[in-house]
Amino acid sequence: MRKSSDKLIPDAARLGNPSFVWRSGQERRLKIMQQHVKIKDHIILDLGCGLGEYVRAFSREGGIAIGCDIESSRVFEANQRSIHHENSRTTFLVAEGEMLPFLDNSLDIVVMNEVIEHVNNEHTTLREISRVLRNNGFCIIFAPNKLFPFETHGIYIGKRYIFGNIPFINWLPSIIRDKLVPHARVYGHHDWSELILGTDLKIIEHTYVYPGFDNLEKKLGILGRIIRKICYSAERNWFRRFGLSHFLILVKTPKRNL
Repeated sequence: MRKSSDKLIPDAARLGNPSFVWRSGQERRLKIMQQHVKIKDHIILDLGCGLGEYVRAFSREGGIAIGCDIESSRVFEANQRSIHHENSRTTFLVAEGEMLPFLDNSLDIVVMNEVIEHVNNEHTTLREISRVLRNNGFCIIFAPNKLFPFETHGIYIGKRYIFGNIPFINWLPSIIRDKLVPHARVYGHHDWSELILGTDLKIIEHTYVYPGFDNLEKKLGILGRIIRKICYSAERNWFRRFGLSHFLILVKTPKRNL
């Protein structure tokens, strides 16, 4: 499901850093999803689930929640964390996004939260999602935005990996940016129409979201809360285009035979 060919790249860069605890930024993303899709009593797959924080959240909301990840150690820990969870409707398994172990038309919702930038093949992954979704099922995607002023996956200077939020990297020409960040993709506004070619997926919502700012609030207190408020207000106007992540809702609408 995620890039695994370069073992020299640190896991935090190669696979993305999983969420260890449930915080306000994650709760906000959950609520954003629920504004568009119904979770309760639906079969929902978190593709690239990490340690399963969203899987457990979907379960709490009444969903039949499944998590899969390419890293078996993460899947094992996710399952261990969920053993004593108050809602038992959770399942975890090891699987790649390019080869999902589900029947055609068997899932209601597939979520990729900051995952598609790490998969080996985006087109194949989206075709697989299209295959396993039921008619009128939904794919929810959060993915890195090229216009966000910071690259959050760290960069490489030669063979040296520098972790952190590095400013303006994604604004560089792609040939330079991709050499600095070979371990994670970034997306422009018009990339998605090309990525879903050859699938039965149709974009019905495309906007942007800013970060949760949990660490910033912890560090700066009231100033962090002010920054959060300003950025969340920007999601309602033109400045949303500079948000951290694309937010997309895709619906499966099979083409009719003429």
